[in-house]
Amino acid sequence: MEEKKVYIIFTDTGTLFTKLIKLYTKKPLNHVSISFDKQLTDIFSFGRKKPYNPFIGGFVRERIAEGLFKKARCEIYSYSLSEREYEQMQTKVRQIEAKKELYKYNFLGLIAIMLKYNLKRKNAYFCSQFVATILNEKIGLLEKAPSQCTPQDILAVHKLELIYKGKLNHYPHQASEKMDEPDFRFGKSIMYKSPDFS
Repeated sequence: MEEKKVYIIFTDTGTLFTKLIKLYTKKPLNHVSISFDKQLTDIFSFGRKKPYNPFIGGFVRERIAEGLFKKARCEIYSYSLSEREYEQMQTKVRQIEAKKELYKYNFLGLIAIMLKYNLKRKNAYFCSQFVATILNEKIGLLEKAPSQCTPQDILAVHKLELIYKGKLNHYPHQASEKMDEPDFRFGKSIMYKSPDFS
């Protein structure tokens, strides 16, 4: 089977919410997203749906040069996996996006992590919980349950390969043209302009 890669994007958008999270984590990058192509044509995560309201959140598609990502600092890693595992991860994202109106942002889950409590909620994710859930399609990849995973836990995954560090909007492999229809197609796409931390 052909080897495939997924791309894990860690960012600091500089929002007040991010700064509050940073006070707890003591880490510079506190939002994480996932993409299935090196150009990062489509980036998936859980974050804010409204540009300046961190309390309205859910499943989002993020774009490199839009919203809060315009000035975001980042580290981008690739992870190699089999074609079957790659397709399973894509399928999981499709399933969530197909019912995105049923999903919400898991603020309570964030508080539970701080209290070291494993809170499982149906149809609710924060960003690292979502990315961990997708990565969990590869059995044995993660040591923790997705509901307990922070961005730093994902960053610790064995064999992540750093491919870029710097300003996200300077990422050298980004698609050169803005696309009306994304490569990752299934149903109507909605591009939210402002990701937040998760």
